[in-house]
Amino acid sequence: MSTPLKVAVIGGGITGLTAAYTLKKAGTSVRLFEGGAKVGGPVQSEREGDWLVEAGPNSIQENSASLTALISELGLNSSRSAARPEAKNRYIFRNGKPQAAPASPPGLFSSSLFSMGAKLRIFRELLQRPRIRPADVSLADFVRSHFGDELVEYGLNPFVSGVYAGDPAQLSARHSFPSLWKIERETGSIIRGQIKAAREKRAAGESSGPPAIISFREGLGMLPAKLAEEIGPDDIGLNAPIKSLIPGERWGVVWNRDGKTQVEEFDRVLLALPAKPLAELTIGSLGERPLAQLANITYPAVSSLFLGYKRDQVAHPLDGFGVLMPQAEHRQVLGVLFSSSLFEGRAPAGHVGLTVMMGGIHRADLGQADEQTLLRVAQRELSEILGVTGDPVFRRLHSWPRAIPQYNLGYGQYLRAIEACETAHSGLLIGGHVRDGISLTNCIAAGQKLAERALS
Repeated sequence: MSTPLKVAVIGGGITGLTAAYTLKKAGTSVRLFEGGAKVGGPVQSEREGDWLVEAGPNSIQENSASLTALISELGLNSSRSAARPEAKNRYIFRNGKPQAAPASPPGLFSSSLFSMGAKLRIFRELLQRPRIRPADVSLADFVRSHFGDELVEYGLNPFVSGVYAGDPAQLSARHSFPSLWKIERETGSIIRGQIKAAREKRAAGESSGPPAIISFREGLGMLPAKLAEEIGPDDIGLNAPIKSLIPGERWGVVWNRDGKTQVEEFDRVLLALPAKPLAELTIGSLGERPLAQLANITYPAVSSLFLGYKRDQVAHPLDGFGVLMPQAEHRQVLGVLFSSSLFEGRAPAGHVGLTVMMGGIHRADLGQADEQTLLRVAQRELSEILGVTGDPVFRRLHSWPRAIPQYNLGYGQYLRAIEACETAHSGLLIGGHVRDGISLTNCIAAGQKLAERALS
């Protein structure tokens, strides 16, 4: 009888947790190492009375069968919370007020968000033919070539601010939105490509509509908590920063705990870490750092300030997901999520919860500002954007000095460095938001992929 595979998973964020859970479910011996005091990374939820606050992501798109299966396997179906119908609108701030973005092609013509010229440009995009670009371009230039300047300024720019806290003029089209890059090569028109994809889904018996936006009764933090519970405390090492990896017939993992150096051997090592710890990790007996260049990946700071108000303090109906800010509007916030409109149970009766996002690539100063400064900025902005009056009755701040990796132009060099490191070190596998996409669904899929590769 062969000896069971023994795998080390380094990094206790959602990618590492998913990888470790998937491996353990397959009967593999797993040990997960987390340098901090708790797992889950930024996916944390905090309950205080009737207030529920998300420290990081506020929702997840249920966009794959594997994610649906994972939620079911973890016994979270009964806690699953779908976005409320009241949250159907997506607002973009333009001309001094939030304006609902069109949710469908017919709604485009009645929308006041875009000019008639921009609307006609969208329909002309249907005529574009397949195109193979000789080199990568910025996401802004890519979208501009399809839809024009206005859609970049008032469609793409606020969207990128909300997702990446970044700048579409710096982001790589090829790496930040690879699905659009592929559609252009195969179909030409982005719109036609998306219509084709929807038809293929319907033909396969899948829903062709937008994926469900979900959370859980006690917030997204239920997901990493349940993954950790299934892995088990005996197989999770907290406060265990990895000192080095020693390749050989089996991998030696060297870490510190309580001031003492410890070593354990594994058949496979899975790295599910952000760029900075990957760059600092020594792999080899001579202190080699093959991933050192990943330290150059840009990570803007982002602050998330949750503010609770009495309902009559807010003039806006809050009938949507939230409102995003185009850079052209010169606001000081990235956007505002209508947290209590999005899901049930986020605020007491007669109250509302708003999550104000600040910082990002253009306002790094606000990403790391003190709470009083952020509160002062947020209150002024909320007054002008949503008609909020008076002081909040509840508040909670979470700041992330290195929030989201920017897949900027030239990002391919970092992906090649990761590939080269794996090629040079058999049994070492790397995944997560540095390589596989930044969304929560991307990170979960990355963990499942790492586990599958370790087992193959």
